Amino acid sequence: MRRTPLSPGTLDSVDRAIINALQDGFPVSHRPFAEAGAALSLSEAELIERIGRLREMGAITRFGPFFDAEAMGGAFCLCAMAVPQAQFEDVMTLVNAHPEVAHNYERSHRLNMWFVLACEKASAIEKVADSIERETGIRVLRFPKLKEFFIGFRVAA
Repeated sequence: MRRTPLSPGTLDSVDRAIINALQDGFPVSHRPFAEAGAALSLSEAELIERIGRLREMGAITRFGPFFDAEAMGGAFCLCAMAVPQAQFEDVMTLVNAHPEVAHNYERSHRLNMWFVLACEKASAIEKVADSIERETGIRVLRFPKLKEFFIGFRVAA
């Protein structure tokens, strides 16, 4: 997990176009990288290399599908923890070891670790959060979704 911002100019216009295009979906085909690359005027190999580089530098944290756990009968829950800075890396490792943790972000306030639990059953949310509390000794605050919002992320291209 990248903990510092990228310096200005790290991303070129092609990197920015890739990030923006991939927010809208990814082709389901025999050669999805070739198809997505063509739409960006890139070769299949160049798109794969650039996505790998974006991951390595921390510009993107993951590349893959986002499954709607609720649509499949499961549940989501936003969680937060107040983690002492000296323990942050260790706690992050413990939290991220749970396959139900979909995202994990550091924030610069008292509740400095935020993550999303995505579970096959709603009852599993409490079990996983309780397990994280036992492992870390830190309370996990739970913020269940009351209303869904769709936000897009775009970078200036």
